[in-house]
Amino acid sequence: MLTISGHDPTGGAGIQADIQAILSQGCHPCSVITCLTTQDTTNVRQIHPQPADTLREQLETLIADIPIRAVKIGLLGSAAVARCVAEVLRKMEAEIVVLDPVLGAGGGRNLATETLTNVICEELLPLTTLVTPNHPEIHRLAGTPNTALAVEQLLATGCGAILLTGGDEPTPLIYNTLYSKGGVKTFSWERLPHGAHGSGCTLASSLTALLALGLPLEEASRKAQQYTWNAIKYGFRPGKGQSIPYHLFWS
Repeated sequence: MLTISGHDPTGGAGIQADIQAILSQGCHPCSVITCLTTQDTTNVRQIHPQPADTLREQLETLIADIPIRAVKIGLLGSAAVARCVAEVLRKMEAEIVVLDPVLGAGGGRNLATETLTNVICEELLPLTTLVTPNHPEIHRLAGTPNTALAVEQLLATGCGAILLTGGDEPTPLIYNTLYSKGGVKTFSWERLPHGAHGSGCTLASSLTALLALGLPLEEASRKAQQYTWNAIKYGFRPGKGQSIPYHLFWS
C-alpha cells in the first residue's frame, strides 16, 4: 500500500508513523512525502510543501512500477499538492483510498488554507473509500457546527464512508462512529490518561492496511482502533510535549 503524507521529525506522526503502523499489520509500505515540517512534540512551527510537479513525478514513477492496492492520504500542505494527488488517484487502480484530513496540529497550528479544504471536498472526497476526521475537522470541511448535517454533507460528496473520531471531545469515554452504507456503528473506548501525537495517522494507516488485507470495513475499523489504543497505551514521552505512540508494542 501507499502512504502519501508529511514528514514529522519526531517520528510520532506523519510518514514514519504510517510506515510503522502499516508494517504492524503485515503490509508493505510505499511512501511519498507531501511536505517537510518544522515541528516537535509540542506543535508544528512551519510546513514546507513539495512542488506539485515533483510530487506528481514521484507518484507516477512509483505506480508505473508497483501495483498499489490501497492508498492512505494524510497531511497535504497545499492546494496544489492536493490537486496533484487527486489527478494521480484518477489514473490509478487502487481499490481502497483512505483520507485522514489533517487540517490542524495538536498544538493548535492551522495546517490548511480555505482553498486547500475546498480542494479536499471537491476533488479528493469523491475518490475516497473512507475519510477519518475528528469533530473539528468534519465541521470545518462541511462548514457547519452541526455534526449530523456535516456527516450528511460529506457523504453527499461521494466518499464511501466516514469514521468520525471522538478523542477531542470532552466525554468520559471515547466514542468513534462509523457511517457507511451498512448503517451507523459506534465504538466506545476507555479514555487513557494521556493523548498521543500521531494517533490519527496511526488509526488511518492501520485501518487502510487492514482493508488492503481484505477485512470488511466494520471489522477493519474495530481492529485498527484497538491497535491504535494499544499503541497509545504503551506510548512514551520523548520530548517536552505530547507522548507518541509505540507502534511496535506487539513485538
